[in-house]
Amino acid sequence: MRCLLRYLSGRRHYKKGKSLIMGVGKLPREPFNVIVTGVGGQGSVMLSRVLANMLVMEGFRVTVGETFGASQRGGSVMSHLRISEAYTWSPQIPKGCADIIVALEPIEVIRILPSYINKNVLVLSNTRPIYPVGVIAGESSYPSLEEIKKCVERLVCKAWFIDATDEAVKMGNSILGNIVLLGALSALEALPLRRSFFRDVISEMVTEDNVSLNLAVYDRGVELIKQDFDFRV
Repeated sequence: MRCLLRYLSGRRHYKKGKSLIMGVGKLPREPFNVIVTGVGGQGSVMLSRVLANMLVMEGFRVTVGETFGASQRGGSVMSHLRISEAYTWSPQIPKGCADIIVALEPIEVIRILPSYINKNVLVLSNTRPIYPVGVIAGESSYPSLEEIKKCVERLVCKAWFIDATDEAVKMGNSILGNIVLLGALSALEALPLRRSFFRDVISEMVTEDNVSLNLAVYDRGVELIKQDFDFRV
């Protein structure tokens, strides 16, 4: 695993009027471990970096480690985020210690669950598959979404599957499925994630004319989760 980002410390200044933004929310566990996974080209790395910076703005310390498969050819990409109120942790989440898994591709959940599963883990996944070359060539099969859901739901505390890519397409850009998932993650309230901090972070990453679109897509992710009556963790 490559530790890509520097150790992010909550003791940083951000513009919010004239005040210093410090964390106000408490973590359910210390450290709180998040895995973001997908395949190359889906925007999982951007999702993890936006999420990390939002949490830093809340005052937390965040360590990010990333692994890349053959990402240029649609290989697996995985980021580990270790979030703490006071300490800096190593960038790799220990086996069996994930708290949340966010997946931009559903089969990636199945791939990593055996290594990081525990009775409390939560899963948030996109429903849109990206078929490996072997499946496209007819050399192997890809399970149905229902099969994936049944398998995951048997193994984890709770799972949400949302049509993130489809919603992003409707809003004008399929790559924004990652932002749909980020909005959905904020709605679960497992982590203190503020929309205002998302706006601040994304404003530094995209052009000014794309900020409003990203905010609308983020809000759509929130709506998709809140359609589930029992949506909170």
